[in-house]
Amino acid sequence: MKSEAILDVAVVQLCSQDDLSKNLQIVRARILEAGRRGARLVVLPENLAYMGPEDGKRAVAESLDDPRAPIATALASAAREANVFVIGGGIPELSDDPLRPFNTCAVFNPQGELIARYRKIHLFDVDLPDGTRLLESASNSAGSEPVVVCVDGFTIGLSICYDLRFPELYRRLVDMGAEILVMPAAFTLPTGKDHWHVLVRARAIESQCYALAPGQWGKHPKGRTTYGKSLIVDPWGEVIAQCSEGEGICYGTIQRSYLQRIRNSLPSLKHRKLTMP
Repeated sequence: MKSEAILDVAVVQLCSQDDLSKNLQIVRARILEAGRRGARLVVLPENLAYMGPEDGKRAVAESLDDPRAPIATALASAAREANVFVIGGGIPELSDDPLRPFNTCAVFNPQGELIARYRKIHLFDVDLPDGTRLLESASNSAGSEPVVVCVDGFTIGLSICYDLRFPELYRRLVDMGAEILVMPAAFTLPTGKDHWHVLVRARAIESQCYALAPGQWGKHPKGRTTYGKSLIVDPWGEVIAQCSEGEGICYGTIQRSYLQRIRNSLPSLKHRKLTMP
C-alpha cells in the first residue's frame, strides 16, 4: 500500500437507553450524517443498541448471522445506504449460554456484509469508590481471540472498553499488523474522568497506532452515568479530535505516511525485548 494512503474516519458519541428501536434510529441517523460529511469509516460505541437492565440485554441478544436480527440488519442497512464501513462497538450476540451473551464488536463493509467480529475478552467486574457495583461476567460470556480487520487497506485492531486496561492485548494486535486501534466504550463517570484519556493516549503511543475511541455519554437507566469525551488520537499520542458534552460526532483523517514517519523516527516497536510467545 502506498505511503500516502489515507482513511477519513468518524467517531460517534451516543447516549443509548433501553429502547432498542429508538436507539437504532439514532444510530442510523448518525451513520448517514457521517457518510454525508465524507467519512469512509464510522465507529460506534459499546452498548450502541441497548443500555439498560441485564435481563433486557439478554432479551435483545441476537445471532449476527440471522438475516432477521434487528441490530445487525440495521447496521448493515445503514452501511449500505451511507456507503461506509461501520464498526458497531458492542452489541449483545447470542452465545451457547442463553443467560450470558457475548459483547461483540461487529464490522460491516459498504455492501452491508459482516466482515469481522470481536468478542470482548476482558469483562468488567468491579466495586467502584462511588458504590457502583458492576459484574459483567454474570451476564456476559467472554471471548478469547484477538481480531484485526482490513478496511481500505488499513489494518484495524478491535477491542471493547475494559480491554483498554490490558496492554498485552494491543501488543498482540500490533503483532497482527494493526495500524489503527478501535476502543469503543461505555466508561463510567468515575473511571472516565481519571483514566480515559490517559489510557487511550498510552495505548496509541506504545503501539504507535491511531486510536479511535467512541464512548457513551450521559445518564442511562438504573442510575448509570457515562463519561463520553469520545476522541481520535494519533500515533504520537496527540488528541486530534474530541466530542464535547452530549451526543455528537468527531472526525479525523488517518495518514499512513505519518504513522510510518513516527515508527521510523522512534522505532520502539523494533526495540522490543520481551515479545509475546
